[in-house]
Amino acid sequence: MTLYEELQWRGLIQDISSPELIDRLNQGGMTFYIGTDPTADSMHIGHYSSFLISKRLAKAGHHPLLLVGGATGLIGDPKPTAERPIISKEEVENNIKGLTAQAKKIFGFEVVNNWDWTKDINICDFLRDYGKYFNVNYMLAKDHVKSRMEVGITYAEFSYMLLQAMDFYYLYKNYNCELQVAGSDQWGNITSGIELIRKKLDKEAYGMVMPLVTDSTGKKFGKTEGNALWLDEEKTSSYELYQYLINLEDSMIIDYLKKLTFLSKEEIEEIEKENALKPELRIAHKALAREIITDLHGKDSYEEAVKISESLFSGDIKNFTEKEIQDAFKGLEPFEIKEDSNIVDFLVQSGVCSSKREAREFVGNGSITLNGEKITDLEFVVSREVCLCSKYLIVRRGKKKYSIGIYQ
Repeated sequence: MTLYEELQWRGLIQDISSPELIDRLNQGGMTFYIGTDPTADSMHIGHYSSFLISKRLAKAGHHPLLLVGGATGLIGDPKPTAERPIISKEEVENNIKGLTAQAKKIFGFEVVNNWDWTKDINICDFLRDYGKYFNVNYMLAKDHVKSRMEVGITYAEFSYMLLQAMDFYYLYKNYNCELQVAGSDQWGNITSGIELIRKKLDKEAYGMVMPLVTDSTGKKFGKTEGNALWLDEEKTSSYELYQYLINLEDSMIIDYLKKLTFLSKEEIEEIEKENALKPELRIAHKALAREIITDLHGKDSYEEAVKISESLFSGDIKNFTEKEIQDAFKGLEPFEIKEDSNIVDFLVQSGVCSSKREAREFVGNGSITLNGEKITDLEFVVSREVCLCSKYLIVRRGKKKYSIGIYQ
């Protein structure tokens, strides 16, 4: 397969600006850019598919630039339904530092910041040199503007299209950047940049957009109850990412393998066959988790995530390190333990059981484990001596309900 054919097979191309781009992609040697605004100091898993396509192009001999929007981030790309909150300049600067370091570490891209070529342009020069090339009717016809006409759009948001077009123009002129790559929601901004380059330089630039990666209902990939899954391992551990990936809906998992991994067509088709024969083994889900986590954080982090998951499932947690404990139970609110106590009193005081009668029943029928050890003795004394890492007490009631206590 050619590069373009592979991208099509993976479902990574929704639109291209010109048929000429097909041969240019297959030949290699193009400089292209992908952009992100610094709304946080880390990218999240929703960014991953877009940045992964950039790695694919880089492997095929193209040169990637990552644009961090120090200027555009101060304005905000128009959302479909409402204005984005304005973030402070100090927060933008801090986020740029985090994103730049992350992009270089994970993806190895050259990073540019559009603040560098925007900050010295005064408003009159901006309107004369760029604004004059944009017809308002042309701008109003763009989907991301049109969708806001009923609720209203500010002039600042309306101008975002010009700023992004100016970025493409600047990178074309100074970096010989001929291609912009993005998610499909950026098509209007990309084509505006192509038009600006054509009008000002009489040159041809290109755009390529990929479908947004979503679940079967159209919800964006990586959106979990309003909380982002960050690419920064300090914000979202490999174990948390593993749990998200291993529990993705079955109907979408092969699609995700195509879009989010470097596994070959033959490898994915083989996984698809095995997964269909034994879906309960979640072979495809595990392959997806292995590929993404290893790509982002390395093999050791992936293996640690698997270890935590398997240990929690089996209840064998007595050898957990402090980091593994913190990763595994990050979402639980720990309860305080101030003194030694009988197991029955402990279970009631910690809220694991609602009464002493219930506590005795759970202990009696072997439903309580403490730090991986089943407790059946009603006279068992809970003390610091039985803690993990000298302070953690992990209680499991039944097969799945965990609680965690910390000795003070």
